[in-house]
Amino acid sequence: MKAFTISPPLLNSSNPWCTDLAQLQELYDCAHTGAVTTRTSLLDGFPHDSSIHQFAFFNSKDHSASETNKDNGSTPEQTGSLNTLGYSPKPIKEYLGYIKTISDGIEDLKDGEHLKPFIISVTGSEEDVVECYKLILSHQKHVRMILAVEVNLSCPNIPGKPPPAYSSASLLSYLAALKAEIGRQLEPLKQSHPHEGHIHVPIGIKTPPYTYHDQFQAMINALLKSAEAEPKHLPCPVSFITATNTLGSSLLLKPSFEGAPPHSTFKSTIESANETGIGGLAGTPLHPLALGNVYTIKGLLFQHDALSGIQIIGVGGVEDVHGFNRMRAVGAAAVGVGTALGRKGVKIFEEIGEELQQAQK
Repeated sequence: MKAFTISPPLLNSSNPWCTDLAQLQELYDCAHTGAVTTRTSLLDGFPHDSSIHQFAFFNSKDHSASETNKDNGSTPEQTGSLNTLGYSPKPIKEYLGYIKTISDGIEDLKDGEHLKPFIISVTGSEEDVVECYKLILSHQKHVRMILAVEVNLSCPNIPGKPPPAYSSASLLSYLAALKAEIGRQLEPLKQSHPHEGHIHVPIGIKTPPYTYHDQFQAMINALLKSAEAEPKHLPCPVSFITATNTLGSSLLLKPSFEGAPPHSTFKSTIESANETGIGGLAGTPLHPLALGNVYTIKGLLFQHDALSGIQIIGVGGVEDVHGFNRMRAVGAAAVGVGTALGRKGVKIFEEIGEELQQAQK
């Protein structure tokens, strides 16, 4: 399916720091981002509760942590993060409205300038995701920039709803439903305007961290089978893969009271809906695993002609130009930043971008 260009190849991942209009506008205005991703949204929004949906930054050496739910509140050593967040409390239509506002405010482009794409991260049931795709497709004609959809099938923090991207059958069912909808959109246009192009919204999937070969192969099998699904004349519906999301089943502990002796009891640093404090690990502790995922997925995609054109957005633990370069070296077409955005704000992109410019001189 149709690819799109992210230039420069640097953007934010879907995370808490791309939730509202002001945050998205700042990301879009930054000269060093080549695209902007929204926080993952549902058709009707997620019931956010700050008492159980939390994040904290931490030092991976001694596990000292920042205050919970505090942006830009970490020390330089607290480069890891743990979160028990769900999805955005804002529904997808609100994000489409934000994008329209940003589009309407764009001045005329100078020679050589281009509009950054917006990647709208969504999730839900198969039917909900298809409806999100239809909404985004319909919205494309109302905005100036290219829109893409990232289907987040990898969040580890929703009790009772395991990430579908860990299951080949579940992933295939989403991809087949999206491909069938693409076919439905194309058919009437093919009959009435056979020589006209079709406005297509590129589709991506956000994968969880895979830790052994069969998990990678299950994802590849789902992609291959989606290429064979109806309508058969259309290819695999996936244009890009965002790898990787946070690593679930992670726990950050702190002494049960201030000044507690070394062998005292501990309690969880952040709260969670299931009262365990177990959540998703991100930031620099995730970086080696994220690099391994990008490298492995890229190598597997290249083995199949039907999948070789799928691009990878590498995400996980990038907080400087060295992390960016490592991601690019293992095959990422573009690099996403999450935890470091929460720690440093949009200036993280300025730091990476300026170092890249210096290296090119």
